[in-house]
Amino acid sequence: MLTRAKDRLQNLWDSDKAAAMSEPEKLLYRSNLLGSDKRITNYGGGNTSAKVMERDPLTGDEVEVLWVKGSGGDVGSMKLDGFSTLYMDKLRALKGVYRGPEHEDEMVGYLPHCTFNLNPRAASIDTPLHAYVPRAHVDHMHADAIIAIAASTESQALTREIFGDRIGWLPWKRPGYELGLWLETFCRENPEAEGVVLESHGLFTWGDTAESCYATTIGIINEAIAWLEEKTSGTPAFGGAKHQSLAPEARREVAAALMPAIRGMVSGNQHMVGHFDDQEAVLEFVNAHALETLAAMGTSCPDHFLRTKIAPLVVAFDPENPDIDSVLAELPAQVEAYRDAYTAYYERCKHQTSPALRDPNAVVYLIPGVGMITFAKDKATARISGEFYVNAINVMRGASAVSDYQGLPEQEAFDIEYWLLEEAKLQRMPKPKSLAGRVALVTGGGGGIGAATAERLLREGACVVLADIDISAAERVGAELSSLYSSDVVRSVAMDVTREDAVARAYAETCVEFGGVDILVSNAGIASSAPVEETSLALWSRNMDILSTGYFLASREAFRLLRKQGLGGALVFIGSKNGLAASPNASAYCTAKASELHLARCLALEGAEHGIRVNVVNPDAVLRGSRIWEGEWLDQRASTYGTDKAGLEEMYRNRSMLKRSVLPEDIAEAAYFLASDLSAKSTGNILNVDAGNKEAFTR
Repeated sequence: MLTRAKDRLQNLWDSDKAAAMSEPEKLLYRSNLLGSDKRITNYGGGNTSAKVMERDPLTGDEVEVLWVKGSGGDVGSMKLDGFSTLYMDKLRALKGVYRGPEHEDEMVGYLPHCTFNLNPRAASIDTPLHAYVPRAHVDHMHADAIIAIAASTESQALTREIFGDRIGWLPWKRPGYELGLWLETFCRENPEAEGVVLESHGLFTWGDTAESCYATTIGIINEAIAWLEEKTSGTPAFGGAKHQSLAPEARREVAAALMPAIRGMVSGNQHMVGHFDDQEAVLEFVNAHALETLAAMGTSCPDHFLRTKIAPLVVAFDPENPDIDSVLAELPAQVEAYRDAYTAYYERCKHQTSPALRDPNAVVYLIPGVGMITFAKDKATARISGEFYVNAINVMRGASAVSDYQGLPEQEAFDIEYWLLEEAKLQRMPKPKSLAGRVALVTGGGGGIGAATAERLLREGACVVLADIDISAAERVGAELSSLYSSDVVRSVAMDVTREDAVARAYAETCVEFGGVDILVSNAGIASSAPVEETSLALWSRNMDILSTGYFLASREAFRLLRKQGLGGALVFIGSKNGLAASPNASAYCTAKASELHLARCLALEGAEHGIRVNVVNPDAVLRGSRIWEGEWLDQRASTYGTDKAGLEEMYRNRSMLKRSVLPEDIAEAAYFLASDLSAKSTGNILNVDAGNKEAFTR
């Protein structure tokens, strides 16, 4: 195991802090502590409960109420409203309507009848498992060290060897009502036991107080960690290394090359977002002799394969002979073979009532010498799927070192993956936002228009990379947007649009972070003002380099990537009114901006057959938040129009036909329209956002 003595779980319980808490608050405190460490349970996995005396809102009597993590919650990040509350007397009364294991799914429909105090939080399928354990506090965790024991062929014997009579063992049983009754029977027959290991699943522990329950959970997991460490010390994991890892930068180069290609192949039903992981645990597994054997066996814990599918796809890559072109040529056949195998698995295992076949593409892609790629409908899900597979790797490492690893039987795995209750949960998911699964690169992302555009795209569900030559500005904007939309969906990257190598690196970084690109908002800019006789060649060239060549380089790299993905895409140029309407003392700027407009028209012609749309937003006089209106440009334009800084915005507003100021958010709204499917039938267009300027009319 990679875990060492210094990495033992720490008991983080603060008795002074907990002293003033109510029992539900102690339950939340315990839950958050347990969920804060992925060695204890994975995201969304496990659950906790407490049986609490409450005053009935109707009778005023004291009644026993089960507080238990609700459906779909995460113990690490949940709040009090994440718990379901149910009358214990009604939960016990459910035994009278239970018709046996073949009807246990119908018991979920009775749980709302047990709700206490009109709590809207839906109860999870694990509710009976907590209700029928006759102890006040119960934890159910998916610790890697425990599942390594639970997923071994000698699970029962190893559990007894490690824990003796303190921890019991129950054979595999799908979570549900029947398993709750099994747990109750075990507890009645073994009153001194502190918990039980569930085969191929996880750990249940309990106690009379929140603190003692937490301490037992931590202690039992630490015992398993110590035992595995002792047993596996000096033993090469997974049969030892077959391959050596590439250098870190080389690993990212391979990932940047493979991820857009895979993304294009797996995004048929919806755009997918990628995640790359090359941590030590992953590299140890993908480089091992036993990689293909263990990967094919599938995961064990139900939570694992619900997130990762029953098995990953091992990419045919040889790190000793890293021929990317050959791998890319073979990938379509590999992906198709996985789809065929998954479809055959569905056909073998389906029931008459099974939901329809879901996306047959792999979620997890393992690459020897490189790492792991995961794809999902959004970045958070892709990342979490990767975390779950790391849990599975840790389980396989431990189980195969002390015994033989076993995945769940195929039919059992299918019955959970296509469980009607899980399908109902999927159907309750909110409708995806308009840009869900899309990845946008915004150049000039550290400025006012770039920041506003990024925020607008994020609001519609996109992942956004803020590219800027001033990386500190991009990072400041990125930090603000991350606080609003989560760090999963925002990245910042240094990018000088005038340098080919810098542009290529920024796109490669975007591919590693999110799997590819769908939207380019080309917005990097400068502005200059000078009479033509005072316009130096350096000033002319600088305008052309950034506003013409820079747009070309960013677009060329976007086209290469979009064609590789085969998913179409959208390029949005942030142009200027000056590209259509001449202005005095700004020949370099106006000419460069006119070049952008014609470049967009040319690219619209080239991109159409590939579903790549290219359109332009033409702003005018966006002063607020714009870095090009700082310093000399502001002074120069104020001088040209015979006003001062304070009067310039008023002058521009009065000059417009609509007598309105144009703000960064206005440009962002137009950019979103042209990037989204709202404009799916528009390309080669110019959308003026200038509050009305007849000189800039396009006709």
